[in-house]
Amino acid sequence: MWQAVRHGARRVDEATPASRDRAVDALRACAILGVVLGHWLVTALVAHDGGLYTASPLGRMPWLAPISWIFQTLAVFFLVSGHVATRSLASARGRGLTYGQWLRARLGRLARPVLALLGLWAVVTAGLLLSGAPADTVHTLVKLALSPLWFLLVLAALTAATPLVARLHPLWPLAVVLHVDVLRFGLHLGPAWLGWADLPAGWLVPYALGAAWTRGELDTRRAGWVLLAFGTAATAGLVHWAGYPAAMVGVPGAAVSNLDPPTLAVVTFGLAQCGLALLLRDRLRRAMRRPLPWAAVATVNLSAMTIFLWHQTALMTTTAATLPAGRLPGLHTAPDGLTWIAARLGWLPVFALVLALCWGAFRSYEQIGGRRRARGRGGRVVRVHPGTERAGRSGRAGGAAGAGDAGAAPRVPRGRRV
Repeated sequence: MWQAVRHGARRVDEATPASRDRAVDALRACAILGVVLGHWLVTALVAHDGGLYTASPLGRMPWLAPISWIFQTLAVFFLVSGHVATRSLASARGRGLTYGQWLRARLGRLARPVLALLGLWAVVTAGLLLSGAPADTVHTLVKLALSPLWFLLVLAALTAATPLVARLHPLWPLAVVLHVDVLRFGLHLGPAWLGWADLPAGWLVPYALGAAWTRGELDTRRAGWVLLAFGTAATAGLVHWAGYPAAMVGVPGAAVSNLDPPTLAVVTFGLAQCGLALLLRDRLRRAMRRPLPWAAVATVNLSAMTIFLWHQTALMTTTAATLPAGRLPGLHTAPDGLTWIAARLGWLPVFALVLALCWGAFRSYEQIGGRRRARGRGGRVVRVHPGTERAGRSGRAGGAAGAGDAGAAPRVPRGRRV
């Protein structure tokens, strides 16, 4: 079996175009897996009075806040998305595709797995209500299952705005977040919904940094160090002196959340993350020259959206399916001590196994229509593949996968599977 794995990894490595920046795919895979592991570690479904309610170990044990610094990796994903989307748009225009054709191809890859998730949970919700499940429990489960969709809505909006973002300096959206937070927390002015202006503006900051990466403005190591140093210092100052939460994720029951909506602290924290990601590019490129690590990254990227959309469902399925066995530690019990943490770590492989089953059932929805034809200017037919873009009969592979095909990976020759 090990020899077969090594042989398959070599085939994936040989099928990858030499021009592909493997560090981009590695950063995307790390960002997706960071979010998945972070949710599995800090999301608890506690059984109580015949129902389930959400809790977080960060609420009972605030000293665990550094865990959120490691696994809250959304800024890195938006950095990569901005970089590859601007590259992809420039490549599409060079091949004669219109903006509308480019956008439809990218958003289509997001829509298919979302429709599968919505369809299944519509059936599950109806079944739970008809069976007499408590309304609060149904609300908790549906909210968790559909929570990843906010991220995809923001991603779709930023992807649509890529032509405008291509020349946008990241300081402009950062200034918007700063002013909104001054009004919210400093002056206590403005309507309650004002904070939601930070939702697009906050994630536009790393997305615009990705566009700056495409323009070559972040190629030096100095740029990475400046972002890392400034982001770290600003975040530490905001937490220590301005009273922002130390946890970079939402905590049930907390007065202020750094993510719901995003705050200035989580945006500056994202700057630090982006700086670190830029500094790691060369090391990642060297690491990805080895077939086995590269094949693992390629596998994750092939189904990144499926993994992201279904990881909460995997957690909830495991929790609900084991309820007849009683209140199991780390799964149905309150996250209030080191015993719960140790037990939850033991459940992670089970979550991964259930997620693998979801992946096997629903990954096809992400990859349907992977090979499409779009007619460019002059009637020339252009073939578009997920993760690579090929024009005419040249066989030249394009850049890394874009934001719209976030799960894309290197194209494997026909007849071969990863």
